[in-house]
Amino acid sequence: MKVVLASNNLNKIKEAREILNELGVEVISLKDLGINIEIEEDQETFEGNARKKAHTIFEITKLPTIADDSGLMVECLNGAPGVYSSRYAGEEHNYERNNQKLLDELKNKPKPHRAKFVCVINFKTNSEDEIFIGEVSGEIIDEPRGTNGFGYDPLFKPDGYDYTFAELPSEIKNKISHRFRALIKFRDYLSNKFRNDVINPDLYPHS
Repeated sequence: MKVVLASNNLNKIKEAREILNELGVEVISLKDLGINIEIEEDQETFEGNARKKAHTIFEITKLPTIADDSGLMVECLNGAPGVYSSRYAGEEHNYERNNQKLLDELKNKPKPHRAKFVCVINFKTNSEDEIFIGEVSGEIIDEPRGTNGFGYDPLFKPDGYDYTFAELPSEIKNKISHRFRALIKFRDYLSNKFRNDVINPDLYPHS
């Protein structure tokens, strides 16, 4: 099965491919299709942004499309940075500055700094418009650790681990991440449709 991922984020594309290729789903990037578009994430919720991106790209390609919006929500910051996670410190989407701003905001807050990563995926076809949500809880540490991953990964230590997302190898992180959990729900949704023999082959091209 081939699915278009409505993103220009190379890290997200890599992560989605590592996860979905194991599930028999080929991820096609916008670059693969020669599409150069930046969709503004101006909605007030993760779901709103995911739907906007998936619907926009589906209208262009007419191929099964997935889009995600994800971010970090910190309890003592009332859920911030939330939908503004990628541009928390400015529109240039600078990971280092975002991390530093987060640490600055937490300086006078009581510990532990409980937080969760949230990923919302929208799957769009001619007849389907489905939402899948994945979450992973943990806490924000005092300084960045690790060089893997991206975004807030160096600051986020998931529950049950002594390492940050950026310290964990991708094969471990990809089995516990918010994006993986949302993608697994997407995979299970498709598997159920195949089992019940209700898949329309015209909507799910294999070649």
